[in-house]
Amino acid sequence: MALKIRLARGGSKKRPFYRVVVADSRAPRDGRYIEKIGTYDPRQPKDSENRVQIDGEKAADWVAKGAQPTERVARFLSQIEVDGKPIVTWEHGNNPNKGEPGTKAKERIEEKAEKEAAKKEAEAEAKKAAEEAKNAPAEEEAPAEAEAEAEAEAPAEDAPAEEAAEEEKTS
Repeated sequence: MALKIRLARGGSKKRPFYRVVVADSRAPRDGRYIEKIGTYDPRQPKDSENRVQIDGEKAADWVAKGAQPTERVARFLSQIEVDGKPIVTWEHGNNPNKGEPGTKAKERIEEKAEKEAAKKEAEAEAKKAAEEAKNAPAEEEAPAEAEAEAEAEAPAEDAPAEEAAEEEKTS
């Protein structure tokens, strides 16, 4: 029979209170248990003595018999010392994937990165075009002025031809 040292929930709705029990691992969470070895009241302040009350000697006996504490209970038992050493050595778990974003979030991050890259490219092209325009206006002004003068002269040449065409129509 696999034994667990775990929390059994009690208390009313929104007012949790837990018993620290030794139970068969197949038994329901709040169901039958072998022995109650302590209590846990999460509503108490963290520095309160009444928050966690566990009989250390009973817990040490059950651990020696092969009972496995759950993660939360192991944290409590690591703070209780019997004969100068903690009942259980507990280390903080390492789950590097827990904090990793999901697939949708990764897609959004990639889209955002692509937009930023496109924005930077557009800014770089705009700066490059502005620099080219700034460096080359002296060269481009002369042809533009020549074209403007040519356009101004062309209607003047066409004007006498138009007048002659109008005279022919009237006569």
